[in-house]
Amino acid sequence: MFRHAKAAIAALACALAVAPALAQQGTLDKVKQSGSITIGHRDASIPFSYYDDKQMPVGYALDICMKIVDAVKQELKLPSIRVNYQLVTSANRIPLMANGTIDLECGSTTNNLDRQKQVWFTNTHFVTANRWIAKKSANAKSLNDLKGKTIVSTAGTTNIKQITEINTAQNLGMNIVSANGHPEAFQMVETGRAVAFVMDDILLYSLAAQSRNPNDYEISKVALSVEPYGIMLRKDDAAFKKVVDAAMANTYKSGAINAIYDKWFQKPVPPKSINLNVPMSEQFKKVIKNPTDSGDPKSYQ
Repeated sequence: MFRHAKAAIAALACALAVAPALAQQGTLDKVKQSGSITIGHRDASIPFSYYDDKQMPVGYALDICMKIVDAVKQELKLPSIRVNYQLVTSANRIPLMANGTIDLECGSTTNNLDRQKQVWFTNTHFVTANRWIAKKSANAKSLNDLKGKTIVSTAGTTNIKQITEINTAQNLGMNIVSANGHPEAFQMVETGRAVAFVMDDILLYSLAAQSRNPNDYEISKVALSVEPYGIMLRKDDAAFKKVVDAAMANTYKSGAINAIYDKWFQKPVPPKSINLNVPMSEQFKKVIKNPTDSGDPKSYQ
């Protein structure tokens, strides 16, 4: 009995010693051992990361992530890698990356200096701006036009943080409410529960294009900030980042990015065959020539 107790204690001590090592295990080692990689994706960030009519994750960011998966497969000399998909939200995507649930987050996530304290990003794959959408009848052309009005944004985003800071700094008296997702926030504007929805302009174009009456809406000419999108990976995983960054740089250098971009921004996309018709910005063309993972908006001006 005593021997069994000693053996159990020894086994427990061994498990406790191994746990931190597993927690700190590099992504490449994790993939090699399991033969799989887990991609975090969104359900409604069209055209970056969303569900198609078969409830499969698709999108611009997903296509880029598959280039990364191919590079990881070559690096590890594996015949194949099983890709697992994990739905994430604006609120939980960073915790799920930090705790090892996901290995790459392929969506519409802004890379900024604050987030870089918690996670790392690979080279920027899109450059957008923080704006607002409102019905044309609201005549919400400037921040002053939003004074004292109800404004919505999505929980857990840089957008809601920024509009809250602006509201306080400029004493605008806006009633800022959070929504659980982009579609819910847009619906609040659609139904009159909010005057404007503050979000990345590319996502606003997408939501307006899918709405019942696209011509009813107007996106602000005023840009509150520049927002570089990046694919997230775990912080302090230098070996994995080296492979990921090289895959991104090769996708840009080879010209493969042009076909991926055209597929999602210049052609009809599933499931409703809506063409967003968004040409590649000058800021992103600069990134393609000189890839960067900078979280500083000034790097994209």
